[in-house]
Amino acid sequence: MSADVTAVVVRLKLSLLRNGLKQSGGRRAAYIASAVVTLLFAALQLLGLIALRGNEHAVSVVVLLVAVLALGWAVMPLFFPGGDETLDPTRLVMLPLRPRPLVRALLAASLVGIGPLFTLCLLVGSAISVAHGGLAYAVGVVAVVLALLVCVALARAVAAANVRLLTSRKGRDLAVLSGLVIAIGAQLVNFGAQRLGSSGLAELDPAGEVLRWVPPASAIGAVESVSEGSYGAAVVQLALSAGALAGLIAVWARHLTRLMTAPDGSTLQSAGESASRERTSTGLGRLLPTGRTGTVVERSLRYIWRDPKTKAAWVTSLAIGLIVPVFNALQGTGSIYFACFAAGMLGIQMYNQFGQDTSAFWIVALTISSTRDAYVELRGRALALLLITLPYATLVTVLTTAMLGDWARLPEALGLSFALLGAMLATGAWASARFPYSIPQEGYKNVAPGQAGLAWISIFGGMVGAALLCAPVIVLTIWLNVSENGDDWTWVLLPVGAVYGAGITLLGLRLAAPRTAARLPEILAAVSKG
Repeated sequence: MSADVTAVVVRLKLSLLRNGLKQSGGRRAAYIASAVVTLLFAALQLLGLIALRGNEHAVSVVVLLVAVLALGWAVMPLFFPGGDETLDPTRLVMLPLRPRPLVRALLAASLVGIGPLFTLCLLVGSAISVAHGGLAYAVGVVAVVLALLVCVALARAVAAANVRLLTSRKGRDLAVLSGLVIAIGAQLVNFGAQRLGSSGLAELDPAGEVLRWVPPASAIGAVESVSEGSYGAAVVQLALSAGALAGLIAVWARHLTRLMTAPDGSTLQSAGESASRERTSTGLGRLLPTGRTGTVVERSLRYIWRDPKTKAAWVTSLAIGLIVPVFNALQGTGSIYFACFAAGMLGIQMYNQFGQDTSAFWIVALTISSTRDAYVELRGRALALLLITLPYATLVTVLTTAMLGDWARLPEALGLSFALLGAMLATGAWASARFPYSIPQEGYKNVAPGQAGLAWISIFGGMVGAALLCAPVIVLTIWLNVSENGDDWTWVLLPVGAVYGAGITLLGLRLAAPRTAARLPEILAAVSKG
């Protein structure tokens, strides 16, 4: 019976993949292209790992690689819950299935796909790189299978434990952190690669000595132990991975049983609690000015906090704006001017202001009857951005300066950041009125079909315009740095940049207001396509 269930679930997984590819030619092309790129990368990694054979630090590299793979399998269900339809076992709740056969069936189905194949290639390469002798290769086969099953079971256990969260709105909000994880991970990999390039693979040995006893890396560590003749250590390492697999399957089965038998109370709320709840203004709302300006500021801040797409954009911009200058400073290749990257990344959030409203923009449009109304609306949105961007850009600039120890250039760096931020707010307001586009609420696309050209013109055209608007402050900075006694006057750049940024922002809002008031129907049509 369990074999029949396993075969049915595996065929179901294949059917889901096949039917998904039939939905559109674009999706099929994207899947094939991603599969080809992934497999080529896996093949290159496999060849690279095989080339490590004979290197004294090979075991440290491969156990670290396997540990990173396991970590990836653990976090992917949290950030990309929609990537595998079979991750949600509650879809099978009406079927007469027992937990143990269902666990075996879902575990087998999890081995179907590009991800498991990619992981298998890396595990095979890792085993080959440390295996020496026939017995070591035999143990390597067991180790590869065991490590792959641990990775898959880990992903399943994490998904089952959090399936209620992942299928809710909060779960979708959690996915916005994927941009932050990817940005930080890419910088950590870059930083680690530079460290290894300067000091060699010996830097990995301390971590390797620990990770070779941590499942599933301990399975690959067992292959190296057999190669060295340490059979007792190999048995212990394999037992650790086998115990981890058994424990993960037990945890998975327990959560699966609870999901299949317990009612979902995640959305239940007592009527008394709902009735007694009283809507009050937030603490920040009490500090905002009265009238339209305060209302617009609070509404924009609520969008940032509650709307998944808006939150995703802000989290990514905040992360990258901090990571780029800080990591460059850590690597010794940074410059004080990299701190302006934070102002640039955050200033982008001013572009396409009305796109985040989607079709609900008609409510805003009804309240705009004059150029003055449009100006106050844009000014409130700019103030909401400044509440976050101004202190954050200042913090990044001061932090970068402290890491570089170049305090003499802090005033000019702050001045340039403020001027760039003001220029981006000005061009962003104008671009929001001239090149609005819709942001789809579902999926991962940030531009509605057919509007990609508008998005490119709005963002990149605005960025070029902002750079041109900053030209006076940039020229003044260069002149003070090259002139003979200019270093004594670089402090002037701080007030000049602040005043220039404020002035250019007000000018940009003034110029964008009449265009916004005149193009309300066109803006509504553009932002309602998603």
